[in-house]
Amino acid sequence: MKRLLALAFGLVPALVFAVPETANREPLNLEPQMLERASAAAAVEVPHKSTGQKVAEFLRGKGLSKDAAIIAISTLPIVELRGAIPVGHVLVPDSDKSTRLGRDDLKRSARIFFYAILGNMIPVPFILLLLGPISRLCMKVPLGKRFFDWLFARTRRKTADIEKYETLGLTVFVAIPLPATGAWTGAMAGWLLGMSFAHCMLSIFLGVLIAGVVMTALSLLGWIGAAIAGIVLLAFFLGVLAKALQKK
Repeated sequence: MKRLLALAFGLVPALVFAVPETANREPLNLEPQMLERASAAAAVEVPHKSTGQKVAEFLRGKGLSKDAAIIAISTLPIVELRGAIPVGHVLVPDSDKSTRLGRDDLKRSARIFFYAILGNMIPVPFILLLLGPISRLCMKVPLGKRFFDWLFARTRRKTADIEKYETLGLTVFVAIPLPATGAWTGAMAGWLLGMSFAHCMLSIFLGVLIAGVVMTALSLLGWIGAAIAGIVLLAFFLGVLAKALQKK
């Protein structure tokens, strides 16, 4: 009993002196930490939307069908097919998640591929046929001259290697799905090089087909699948074109 009383009396001074110390401390403000965590969680929940996705949402809001939206996105410069195919896989989602490369996946991919190719090829003949007359007309105005001088100089820089290989080089250039390449730039390059309409159309079409297969493989299989598909298709089409050129 005496030991318990001594222990109790011994703890009293410690508690008395401890109270003022804790009382003088400022209370912990957990609100910034909570806000920080909330903002981080919100950042994860809201994914970044590409230009193609924003355009697709706008077009869908205007009443366009999914197929028409894919075509429209693929006709746009810069975005083109390389933006339309990934967006197409968002607009037309996988209906059967149990299979990664089932019949439904192949059917869905073929549908997106077809409409993306169609949309990407629509501007090409108009560029080849109308770029000359329109540029000559616009270059009569100082502002138009500056614009087309800049556009043609930029196109020549980006497509310097095409001049050496012409048809073959144009196909490879269009087939590489990068922002500085594609059917739009390829059509302008073909016109600047003085290539015939038929050669330009054939080369660009083959390049668009290769780019479409690469982007489809990327959407379904990831980067490794896209790289393998790109290498195989490029080798195949380059061999076909090389044989065709040797016969001439």
